[in-house]
Amino acid sequence: MQEKRTFDTRTIAVIGVLAAMVFALTYVGIDIPSPLGKCKIHFGNIMCILSGLLFGPVTGGLAAGIGSALFDLTDPSWAPEFWITFINKFAMGCVAGLVYRRLTVVGPQNRTWISALCGSLTYSFLYISKNILSGHFINGFTWQTAIWETGIVKLPVTLVNGVLAVVCASLLCLALRPALRRAHVLTGMA
Repeated sequence: MQEKRTFDTRTIAVIGVLAAMVFALTYVGIDIPSPLGKCKIHFGNIMCILSGLLFGPVTGGLAAGIGSALFDLTDPSWAPEFWITFINKFAMGCVAGLVYRRLTVVGPQNRTWISALCGSLTYSFLYISKNILSGHFINGFTWQTAIWETGIVKLPVTLVNGVLAVVCASLLCLALRPALRRAHVLTGMA
């Protein structure tokens, strides 16, 4: 009996290509300066969720985390938190992929939308929580100030990114999945 390898050459190549796409699409967007550091409306989250939906929790999560962390390393204002970005974006792609695989009681179309929403909500919760904790413990804000500042500055941008990611990733997944299945790209992926 042959042992199944989780990370064969094909899976590693797919993770690399998807991570490169996450990295590149994160550049496409609008920087928004704020007193709490930079915010950005971008297309990278679309690829993070799409990776999880199409290629599963591990492959999608790693692609999302690696691509986003590498992007953070290119900007001195984000570089110190690249490891937090890796965790948060990994969670986004992983949750989207995990929910898609496990949620079998609804049809594929509804399953896609629900999975994308779960991935986006996971990331939004982690990102906003990180900013509140960082504001309180690192910047020395009171809890009320940290929550207020994060809610005014970071939350609207996070919600725009989240809605954009859910809509675009779901539509792309529904359009691409049949073609990728016919091309045998999705077979045997972790």
